[in-house]
Formats: sequence, structure tokens, C-alpha cells
Amino acid sequence: MELYGYPLKAKFNQPRPPPPKVLPATNTTTASYKNRMPYHPESFSMPWMPDSYYKAAALNPTLSPLTESFPGLPPTKIVPFISERPNGVFSRHSLDDWHRSNMTNYKESETTRHNAERLRADLTRTIKDVYQQAKRTQGESTKNLGERVNDIEYWKSELCIELDAMIRETNSLTDMQKRLERALADTEGPFQVAHKCLLNREKRMGIDLVNDDVEKQLITEIKTIRSCRERLQQCLDTVNCQLMCNKEARQELEKDLADKQMGHHIDSKCYQLKNTSRGIHYYKGVERVDATVSVPETWARFTDNNIFRSQSARAASAKLRASTESLLMGTADEMWRQFSKVNDAFTSRITETANAKSKIQTHLAKTRQEIFQIETKIQVIQKTIRDKEVQLKVAQTRLDERTRRPNVELCRDAAQIRLVQEVNEINETLRNLHQCLRASEDMLQMLVRSKGVLEHDLVVKNNSLFIDQERCMGMRKSYPSTVQILGYV
Repeated sequence: MELYGYPLKAKFNQPRPPPPKVLPATNTTTASYKNRMPYHPESFSMPWMPDSYYKAAALNPTLSPLTESFPGLPPTKIVPFISERPNGVFSRHSLDDWHRSNMTNYKESETTRHNAERLRADLTRTIKDVYQQAKRTQGESTKNLGERVNDIEYWKSELCIELDAMIRETNSLTDMQKRLERALADTEGPFQVAHKCLLNREKRMGIDLVNDDVEKQLITEIKTIRSCRERLQQCLDTVNCQLMCNKEARQELEKDLADKQMGHHIDSKCYQLKNTSRGIHYYKGVERVDATVSVPETWARFTDNNIFRSQSARAASAKLRASTESLLMGTADEMWRQFSKVNDAFTSRITETANAKSKIQTHLAKTRQEIFQIETKIQVIQKTIRDKEVQLKVAQTRLDERTRRPNVELCRDAAQIRLVQEVNEINETLRNLHQCLRASEDMLQMLVRSKGVLEHDLVVKNNSLFIDQERCMGMRKSYPSTVQILGYV
């Protein structure tokens, strides 16, 4: 029997063609990709394609006996044969075989999809478990870091409270030390202050240079102030020793607080780190490094001891300040009485000068307001004069033009009469306006002179207030030092 299409054998004599770019039919490759992975990591030199594609594409057709149990190519790859009989058609498979093949393919596809779905579900559960475990573990670490941050914040707040209290107490004791030093070094200070006040008051000007009660009290103060420095040196030495104790306790608190702040910053940064944060890296072997030097118990005890030491130093400092204040109270009594009298005299004189200054400022403000209004009126009058002059020009121009009318047109009509009246009225108005302008300018000059007198008097009062309030009272607010200690000023 002669087969049609026999020349196909010539294809075996040619080199194997490259794989086609179009994938073969599904029924061709179905049996070839069973139990095969779609991708092999070893094949990096070509894009991903199933191995079955290349294997199926590389198959060469072969001829075999026409039997149903043909083990070679799938049915779709068998070369069709044409019977020699004109009316005979060669059938390779039955319809049942076709249906069975389809059902087999369907079941195999369903089985494969089912297995893939189970695998995807398992992978989804595994990934979910991994995420939950990581989230739970990271959450516990984050919770522990948060608790640590809270502990650090608590002790840091305690340290800040104690440090603020120690700073205030040290500052108070330092002020006491300065007051003691001034009391010892400036025994003759009250006399110098009173003398400077007298000299400064000599710089008052004009009518304010008067012999008032302040001057009399200053002279009395110069005569009554005496030295009070015998019992102050021993107290000053004790204060210096206590200041050293306070500074040592403060340094320990500041060092501990600085360490707490640094630890708080680092733990807060660690607490806020997330999987999406920037700056996270691998640090291999860091979990095996143990650089700790304390445990929570010793860590808390260390800060508690620092706070207790600071509290003890503060109590001793407060007690010393109370005894020093009592000591200074007795030595400052006589100086304070005269000091208060001088201050009261200064206060009374400053009040009188301030009242006079306030009245001058009131009159000066009214004068300036009146000057402003007069200047405004002058400007209005000047503008009115300019406007009237323009109207006069218009009326006179009209009259001049009407004189050029020819012959009988030179009629003394109502327009002519009204223009003449208008010119006369404008001239009269301009005379009145110029008189008002001169009167306003004269009044403005008088107001300006009055303003100058008030401003000069205000300068005198300001100078007196500056001398009494700023220079004299400014010196007396800080001297004598025992007055500040007693809290009278």
C-alpha cells in the first residue's frame, strides 16, 4: 500500500529545526508536562518556557503500523493516511476513545487544579502563620521596650523634679552666700550709696532742684549706718561647705539624668522602629553580645540612692539658710529702719513727680491735638483759597472773552451782570479766607510755643524721675544685702 505524504521522510535528512515560536496544541503537550516543574533554576540562559514545549517541539514524526495500540506520538501527531480505496476512509480511533480521552484530560486537569488549590491554601496558611508569629514576637518585644521606656520616663521625671529642687535650693544658698559676702565686703556701702544718691540728685534741672524730704533722709542715713560684720564670717564658711555638698549631689543627678535621657532616646527609637522603617540592617551575631552592666534592681537602686542623697543635702541646705537668715535679721534691723524711711521718701517724691508728669503729658497731648487740627484747618483754608482762585480765573476769563463781542453784541445781559457779581463775591471770600489763614497761623505759633514749654517741663520731670526712680532706687533695690534677705524689698 502506497502512503500519501511519504515524502515527509525527507525531513529526517535535514538538521533539526529550531523550536517554533508558537506553542503546540494543548492535546499535544498534555502528556508531556505531567509531573514536571515549570521552571528549573539551572536554566538561566533562556526565558521561562516549560520543558515539555521544547521536548514536544523537537519531536520528529515517524511512521508506524496502523494499530490502535500505537505507543509513539499522540493521535494528533500521527500523519494522516489516505486509503487506496476511493470510497474508503481510514479511521484511527473510535468515538468512545475520543470521549474517554477528553474525560481523562478533564479529570487530570481537575485533579491538578485541586492539588494546586490545596497547595495554595497550605501556602496561604503557612504565610499567615509566619506573619502572625512574627507579629506576635515583634509585638512582645515592642511591648517590653514600651514598658522599659515608661520605667525610664518615671525615673527621669523623678530625677528632673529632684534636680529642679536641688537647683533652686543651690541658687537660694548661692544668693545667701552672695548676700553674706556683700555684708562683709561692703560695710561702707550704705554710706557710698547714700552719697551717690545725693550726687545724682544734684543733677536735677530747673525748678525740680529743691531741698525736699528725700535729701534730708539721705543725710540722716549717712549718719546712722554702722558696720555689722562680726558674726558673718563663720556663717559664710559653713555656707561654702554646704554649697560643695549640693554641687556634688547635683552633678550625680545630672549625670544620671543624662544617661537616662540617652537610654530613653535609644529605647524610644527602638520602640518606634517598624518593618517599614529606614535604617534597619543586618547585624550578624549581635544577639550574642552582652554589654549589660546592671540588672533592673540595681539600676533602680542606683537612681534611688542619688535622689536620697540629694534630698538629704537639700534638707541640710534649707536648715542652714534659715539659721543664716535669723543671723542677718538681727544685724540688719537698724540699717533697715533708716533704709525704709529713705525709700518711703523716695516713693512719695516719685509719686508727686509722676503725677506732675502725667498732667504735663495730658496738656501736651491736647496741645498736639489742637496743633494737628489747626494745621488741618490751615490746609483746608489753603485748598479753599486755591479753589476760589481757580473760580476767579474762570469768571475773569469769561468776562475778558465777552469783551471781544462785536458791535451790538456787547450787551449788558444777565450773564454779564452775574459774572461781575461772581468776581466781587470771590474777591470778598478770598479776603476773608486770607484773614482766617493769618489768624490760624498766629494761633499755630502760639500753640507751638506752648508745646515747647510743656515739652521742656516734661524733660525736666523725666530727668527727675530717672534720677530718683532708676538711678537712686535702682541702687537701693540691691543694697544693703540684708534687706533683700529679709524680703522687705
